[in-house]
Amino acid sequence: MDNAELFERGKQVLPGGVCSSTRLNQGLGYPVYVQRAEGARFTCVDGRQFLDMSCAHGAALLGHGHEAVRAALIRSAELGVCSAADMVYHVELAEQLCRVIPCAERVRFTNSGTEATLHALRLCRAISGRDKILRFTGHFHGYHDYTYIGGHPPSEELERASSFIESAGIPAAMSQFIVAVPFNDLGAAEHALDEYGDEIGTVILEPVDFNCGGILPQPGYLEGLRELANAREVLLFFDEVQTSFKKSPGGAQHDFGVTPDICTIGKSLGGGLPLSAICGRAELMDRFKPVGDVQHSGTFNAPLPNILAGQAFCNEVVAPQFYPELLARAEVFYQGLDALINRVGVPVQAPRHGARFGLLMGLEREPVNYSDALAHRKDLMLAFVRESAARGVYFHDYGGGPCHHGFSNAHTDADLEQVLEVMEEALQSIKESFAVGVEKVALKA
Repeated sequence: MDNAELFERGKQVLPGGVCSSTRLNQGLGYPVYVQRAEGARFTCVDGRQFLDMSCAHGAALLGHGHEAVRAALIRSAELGVCSAADMVYHVELAEQLCRVIPCAERVRFTNSGTEATLHALRLCRAISGRDKILRFTGHFHGYHDYTYIGGHPPSEELERASSFIESAGIPAAMSQFIVAVPFNDLGAAEHALDEYGDEIGTVILEPVDFNCGGILPQPGYLEGLRELANAREVLLFFDEVQTSFKKSPGGAQHDFGVTPDICTIGKSLGGGLPLSAICGRAELMDRFKPVGDVQHSGTFNAPLPNILAGQAFCNEVVAPQFYPELLARAEVFYQGLDALINRVGVPVQAPRHGARFGLLMGLEREPVNYSDALAHRKDLMLAFVRESAARGVYFHDYGGGPCHHGFSNAHTDADLEQVLEVMEEALQSIKESFAVGVEKVALKA
């Protein structure tokens, strides 16, 4: 089957030929329709095979089609694919998460990360009695109307980030509940809490800003936010949908030693199936009905296949050898990545945390906030994606923006060595474009 032909067919029945807006890869000019995915690779409908450096945006940390996840799906079918009811497996998985996530005394499952942050913020507002949210530019917390405001404004809107609506159809009135400030600037957060102290009830952030290239928190920053939240009696909310499990079972809150009041986890949790969770202290989480007064319900909240896959995932990542082996592989890969960037001699920054990393094109120094990341060259990123794909390695494009890439436990040393070779060739092929102004670079179709 021809990928281009399927794209034309798809456009007749699906908006843009896809089921999710960002699946149209702008670097390639079309979506990649997958026929089969296994381990570290996937095969397109036209027979081309790719080493996958997206890994389902981080969901496939075990690799595609892991045998334990396949066994979970078979077991689910044997048990009747039960939805709209809890089973012993829901309790067991929640118990597992309470053992490894520092802030987790109670767990409420959802499917997508967007669902998790939406319902968690409803909970936070009920607890605090305050409607405003303090958020950080460059961070992402789902596509719902609560938070798809002020995350990624263009440079000309940066001073008015709090009112920047990120999608048509979101009421402008929703921006009254958002206060957006720069990441890694404790003074800015403190100033916002001073100005809106009686209205802000929640501080929400990605502890590692993977949705802006993997920007790490500066030393002492997360600790400072924890102290501010305590002093101002606001809730500290870590959105760990992306950071969870990338470096340890306990997520970034474990990695950096700062425990939030509440967190959301997901992406990897379902072993490739949609599963996320809201975790927090018992007295906070017990505001959810049927114990408390905050509604969260749904026929398809945590259906059995997803829960069993989540159990399979957790059983894998708590094994003693899982993270030592994954992180040893990561260290070798990142050493190779830094070395090839130096050899090619181009300004590229590659922040990283565990098995996930960013690529920021055209930056001379590692970014500390969204304003720094705005210097990233989208044209170069799209060209890099295209050149890598031509050599058999898939990076997702994210519209050319600074975002996140990564590998799975299924990637072997040889796989990652091949990725490094392709990355070096791809950067070498676009090296001259680094010296050309963005307005002069003509992207190939």
